[in-house]
Order: sequence, then structure tokens, then C-alpha cells
Amino acid sequence: MRESRSLRRCLRGDPRYTAAMRVVHLESGMHLYGGAQQVLYLMSGLGARGVRNTLICPRGSAIATALDPGDADCLEVPMTGDLDLGFTARCRALLQQIEPDLLHVHSRRGADLYGGLAARGAGVPAVITRRVDNPERAFWARLKYANYRAVIAISMRIMDLLRQDVGLPAERLHLVPSAVDTARFRPQADAERVRQTLDVPGAAPLIGVVAQLIRRKGHEVLLEALAPVVQAHPQVRVLLFGQGPLAARLERRIERLGLSEHVRLVGFRHDLERLLPGLDLVVHPARKEGLGVALLEALACGVAVIASNVGGIPDLIEDRVSGRLVPPGDAQALGAVITEMLDDAALRRRLGAAGRQRVLADFSIEQMVDGNLKVYEQVLA
Repeated sequence: MRESRSLRRCLRGDPRYTAAMRVVHLESGMHLYGGAQQVLYLMSGLGARGVRNTLICPRGSAIATALDPGDADCLEVPMTGDLDLGFTARCRALLQQIEPDLLHVHSRRGADLYGGLAARGAGVPAVITRRVDNPERAFWARLKYANYRAVIAISMRIMDLLRQDVGLPAERLHLVPSAVDTARFRPQADAERVRQTLDVPGAAPLIGVVAQLIRRKGHEVLLEALAPVVQAHPQVRVLLFGQGPLAARLERRIERLGLSEHVRLVGFRHDLERLLPGLDLVVHPARKEGLGVALLEALACGVAVIASNVGGIPDLIEDRVSGRLVPPGDAQALGAVITEMLDDAALRRRLGAAGRQRVLADFSIEQMVDGNLKVYEQVLA
């Protein structure tokens, strides 16, 4: 009882107890995609509240390079994904050495299964954040999540999937949406710099897609939608930000559709906060989406957004209020809405401003950190 009371005081900010809590974070991704960026935000916010953080991540991962040493200790270890059967023992040994109060698992690639098993073996309470809305086999998922005291979902869609399809009880489920740094991602009138950086003609309307080049992000739906858009706006340029296994296939598809003059793959960029505000539109044609960190960033920059009405995206965007929603996979509807938005600059400005206000109100880093701390408090109490 004494320990749990001190931990609760720690979480409530009592300076006498800030040294009482230590959290190990497990992130298995190699790249600094949206989920890994959320882990950095969380560790920074926790560190500011006096929580001691340790990050376990793969050797050579981008998150290890980006981590501020003041936010967390970093342990880069061998970690090769779902088939890395030995990771359970390696992780358990680390937990026994560190003796944390809590393990927070943030990703899949084997971490969700092996991290939970390691925590159980080390006698450390564990929580996991679920960021994707992919369906899972209910029996297998229940076995996996049995190793976690709490499961955190980043959107209502994921909450519903875990509750209805997997059968997890409501008392173990918690909703903590992702966040965006609204000081870094903000409206900036610097369109000329964007055009110079990306070598885009000055009069061309600019559309951006920020997503991994994988099937579930729906790039091919957008390519199919562009014919009427190009007809109405012959100078339009579409910039595909990101990297992934579909790069070569998308290049071939762009050439076959005669879109090489209009569509360009620009790769993964670390300066999106400078580039996004100069776009006229951000389009996110995903077939599935847990929430959409790229959408949060675009909304924070005051850019008008068109996205699929799928997964957790409706948690961010109210159609015709803070953006536009279209049916997933419907290229004809997507093309019509893109054309409509490019035709109406006033509408883009209005939706962009409303999107920024939506993010400021409900998706701040402080809110995300507080939400995770409340889950920790419940687990440790």
C-alpha cells in the first residue's frame, strides 16, 4: 500500500515522489514513422514530470538517433521482428536488470507478443498501445493481451475492434489519442520556399500525400482519381511523401496512367513542418487507418484535408466542418472532392482553420501524456 500511494503521488506531480517511477518503453520499429514519433513525445512529457524513462529499441533504429538523452536512457538491442523467438529472454533479462515499475509496449513486429511474455516472466506490470485497426484472430489476440494489465487504443475504431472483435473487457481498455506538436507544426506563409525546395512550378496547385508506400494507405486509389482533376487543373502537382515497398510499383503505375508530369515520389522528409504549410491540400486515401499522425500534422498546419472515412479518421475530421471525408476506395468520389476543393480557395482556408482549432482543442501532447499517466496510475494502484 505504501508503494502504490507513493506512485500515485508521483503521477499527481508531488515533487517528493518524482523519483519513484521508472518506465521502460519498448518500440520495435526501425523508422521514425508516426508511432515512433508518439513515443518520443510521450517520453519527453513524462521526463518533464519527473518520470525516469528507458527506451528499448532495435540497433540502428531512427528513434535511437532522434532521442534526446535528457528524456530517456536508450538500450539498442538485437530485435528482428515476429520470428525473433529469443527476444523474450533478452527482454526479460533487461527488465530484471532495470527493475522498472512498468513496461509500456508501443509497437508490433514481435514486441506486442514477446514484450508481454517478458514482462510476465520478470514480474513487471505491462501496458500496450494499439495503433492500427487491422483485424486479429480473437483467440490469438486474447492470449497475447492476457499479458497486459491495460490496452491503450488511439481511436474509437480501435476501441470497438478490441471490445467487440477481440472481446477484451471495458475495464482494461483506455482511449488515449495520438498527439501533434502544434508549436512545430503550425501555419506558415512560406509556399515559395516549398516550391523552390521541391522544384515545383510557381503557379501549380500542390497536393501532398504523407504516408508509407504500402497498400493500406491507398495511393493507387488516388492515382485512379486524378484524371478529372488534371483535366480541370492541368498544372496540378501531387507529391507523395514517404517510403516503402510499393515505390517501384507506384512509379510504374504513374507512368502507365500518363501522370509522370503531375505526380512525383519525393521520399521520406524530416522537414515536413516547413513543407506542409505550403501545400494547398493534403489527401489521405487510406483503406485502413488507426488514427493518422500525418493528418494531425497537416491539420495543425492549417492545411485543408481530404481523407477516407475509415478507421479512426472520423475522430479527427468532421465532414465539411474540419475537412472532407470520402468513402474508402472510391476513386470517383475522391476525384470529385479534390476538384471541388481546388476550385474553392475560401473553402480550403475555412476548413484548414477549423482543422487547426480541432487539433489544438483535443490532440495536444500534454493531453496525450496525461492520458497515459492516468493509465499508469490505474495499473500501479
